[in-house]
Amino acid sequence: MAPPLYRIILQVDNLDKAEEFYGKLLGDRGRRIPRASRHYIDCGPVILALVDVNGEGIPGLEPKPLPDYIYFAVSDVEAVYQRAQELQCLSTEDVHGESAGDLVKRPWGERSFYVHDPWGNGLCFVDESTLFTGK
Repeated sequence: MAPPLYRIILQVDNLDKAEEFYGKLLGDRGRRIPRASRHYIDCGPVILALVDVNGEGIPGLEPKPLPDYIYFAVSDVEAVYQRAQELQCLSTEDVHGESAGDLVKRPWGERSFYVHDPWGNGLCFVDESTLFTGK
């Protein structure tokens, strides 16, 4: 059995802005870690860690987005979609001939939509009743 995944780090350059953005999008403001450069949001068994690269004590660092999307399973995909619309963060990319920012059923059966955070990280929100896990 593979070891459990317990934390994913997203780099940001403004922790207060990141807390506000993710708090609204995910519906959970999370918690500031005593180290001033980190903010954690519990996403099931995995912690989404927002790390302010400017607070790490190394001058000149710029946040680097992850190279691919992070996928979230949500029970009320419409509510998250509404919040993403309000944040104006819906993706304008194309996924198999459909707008990634549209809430639609994808060819593999998942009902989902894609967003980008202010730091370029890609996120996908999937209706938990339609998850494709390869099984």
